[in-house]
Amino acid sequence: MKTPDQTTVAVVGGGLVGSLLACYLGRRGYRVDVYERRPDPRTAEVERGRSINLALSERGLDALRRIDLVDTVMAPALPMHGRMMHDVSGRLTYQSYSANGDRAINSISRGALNATLLDAAEATPGVTLHFGVRTTAYGLGANSLALARGDAIEVVEPDVVIASDGFGSAVRQSLEVSGRVSTLTEGEDHGYKELTIPAVDGEFAMDPDALHIWPRGSSMMIALPNPDKSFTCTLFWPRTELEALTTPEEILTHFATEYPDAVPLMPTLVDDFQHNPNGLLATLHVDPWQAEGKVALIGDAAHAILPFFGQGANAGFEDVVELDRCLTETGDDWGVALPIYQQRRQENAEAIAHLAQENFIEMRDKVASPTFRASKKVEHALERLLPGKYLSRYEMVSFTTIPYADVIERDKRQRSTALATAAGVGAVAVGAALGLLARAARKGS
Repeated sequence: MKTPDQTTVAVVGGGLVGSLLACYLGRRGYRVDVYERRPDPRTAEVERGRSINLALSERGLDALRRIDLVDTVMAPALPMHGRMMHDVSGRLTYQSYSANGDRAINSISRGALNATLLDAAEATPGVTLHFGVRTTAYGLGANSLALARGDAIEVVEPDVVIASDGFGSAVRQSLEVSGRVSTLTEGEDHGYKELTIPAVDGEFAMDPDALHIWPRGSSMMIALPNPDKSFTCTLFWPRTELEALTTPEEILTHFATEYPDAVPLMPTLVDDFQHNPNGLLATLHVDPWQAEGKVALIGDAAHAILPFFGQGANAGFEDVVELDRCLTETGDDWGVALPIYQQRRQENAEAIAHLAQENFIEMRDKVASPTFRASKKVEHALERLLPGKYLSRYEMVSFTTIPYADVIERDKRQRSTALATAAGVGAVAVGAALGLLARAARKGS
């Protein structure tokens, strides 16, 4: 078996997960080539309407801490300690993400994070970045990649190939064609579009310490703060509605009805709506994630999910940590490590995909419900009564590294009781109900 310094690894895709993976593998002593089809994003212009902020939380931060990057990444990040709901009349309701209000998810630019990770990868001995190189095919027999550089095609045969090239992964598609991988794509009736709320006189137009949500039942708009004091807004609407509004009058009339408090803050609304692209939403289920210990899928190439728990990048970063752990446990034996990596991560990827689908319904509809707000008060009360024993689903997903599949199982023991209490008891009985819930939580834990 080759040692790491004798082993070549091709990482296909230099996005967030691919660049982080290159850092990890380079630190292990591997010779790593990262092939990215785009120009270097650190110097290229960002495509309009594709900035999409990330909500970086504990799983992602854990991965960054392990390679001493968390302070650099977090320097421009903006903490969001809760949700701010905007109803159709512009009234605001705030919900803290944690029982004590001290925990936050972090708004960060995807482009800025990618640039930091690429800088770190480039500075890691053994790592070489290749931009403007498109992977056109993968062959399992020779473990070969066909790479297009302009009109020229070259073939490379690394020892290991890791595909981090996203939802449309070329490596995964080649494995599908050869019958080594099966893929199920769950498309959504909803799409997304990006808009902007700029700074007003050099200051934030809204509270920057919250993720803002305009829940409207079958649709919603959200807004995350940026370091330049602007907000990046994202519409999540049925695709038919995104395509139905075409004229300035239709756009302004609709927004004045649905988001009246936001319209005065969006001077470029019509231009943004008409010219920013519509994005598609889908969940990807893949099996298996690896073949013969020579090739593996990671991040969105293996398990693209909906963005409604803010866990896409966080889950991909957690994949990297687990793969690194498997290599350590197996003495860098890829043939043994890759099947273990899949076995440990696949059920957790399916779990967060399910949670993200559920959270979409919660964000666009339930967060405005008095029953939902009451249930959150009960959950937070239980978290204060039973620190470390009772954790809400949101806390477990965003503020711990408890495996996603375990989150679902633990949440089942807690959620039904908390929701029933919020919906079915009066104010006088809340104290007694909390006592019953506390006993049930102690027993369940």
